[in-house]
Amino acid sequence: MSLKPQFIPLNTFPDVESKGIIIERSAVEDLELERIGTAHRDNYHLFFILEQGSGIFEVDFRQHPIVSPSVIYIQPYQVHRGISFKDGRFTIILINGENLDPDYLDVLKKIAPAAPLLLQPESFEVISDAIAVCLRMKTFKRKLSYSILKNSCHALIGFIISEFLNDSSPIDPPDRSAVIMSNFKCLLEEKFALEKNPGYYAEQLNISTAYLNECAKKATGYTVSNHIQERIILEAKRLLFHSSKSVKEIASQLGYEDYSYFSRLFNKSTGMTALTFRKKSFE
Repeated sequence: MSLKPQFIPLNTFPDVESKGIIIERSAVEDLELERIGTAHRDNYHLFFILEQGSGIFEVDFRQHPIVSPSVIYIQPYQVHRGISFKDGRFTIILINGENLDPDYLDVLKKIAPAAPLLLQPESFEVISDAIAVCLRMKTFKRKLSYSILKNSCHALIGFIISEFLNDSSPIDPPDRSAVIMSNFKCLLEEKFALEKNPGYYAEQLNISTAYLNECAKKATGYTVSNHIQERIILEAKRLLFHSSKSVKEIASQLGYEDYSYFSRLFNKSTGMTALTFRKKSFE
C-alpha cells in the first residue's frame, strides 16, 4: 500500500515577483511528470493550452483525453493531475483571483467545472497570435511593462472564456430558473462545508426554499438537497482518495460531527462505504 499525504498537496502561486500572473510556453519533454502526475490543488486559476501533441488529464476522478489544439481550465482547488503527454508544446497561464477581471471571474464560477475544449482553427489562430503578443511583452523592461503584460493576458483569457461560453451556452438566453441555479451553484461552492440546509441558500438568493427547489428541478432535474449532497460527496472522495485523513476527520472537515450519519450518507450516495472507496483507490 502506497503512502498518501495527510493533506491534498496545494500549490500556491509560484512567483511573487510576477505580481499574480504568469504565462509560459514550454515543450512536453520539459514537463516534470513526476510532480504534475501527483494529484494536487492550486490556489490560482490555470489555463493549459495544448498547441501540439496529445495527453490525458484527470480532474476530480474524470480522465480527459486531449488532442491539440485544445484548452483546459482548472479552477482553484480542483484536484487534478497530468497522466500522460506525447510530443508537442503547450502554453500555461496562471493567474490569481485578485488579478483576474471581476467579470471574467464571475463567468468562470458559472461555467466551472468545464471539460477540455477543442479549438477550431480560426479560434486557435487568434489564441496563438495573442500568446505571441503576451510572450513578447514579457521581454520588454520599461515603464508600464507589467500593466501592458497584464492587459495582454487579460485579452487572451477573455477570448478563451468566450470560447467556453460559445461551446456551452444555449442559443436562447437563459430563463430565470437557469440564472438562479447558476447563482446557487456559485454560493454552494463557497459554503457547502458549512451550510447543508436548502433554506440557507434560498434566503441568500432572496427567494423561498420551495421556489429554489422548483428552479433546481426545472434546470437540472434534481432537488437542492441533491446538489448539496453531491458537492459534499465529491469533496469526501477527494479527501479519501488523495489524503490519509481518517473518515472521522474527513466527516468533521465537511461539517459532520455525527460520524455515523456521514458514513450512512456516503454509503447511500456511492453504494459503498468510505473505507471501501478508499481501498479501491489503492488498487
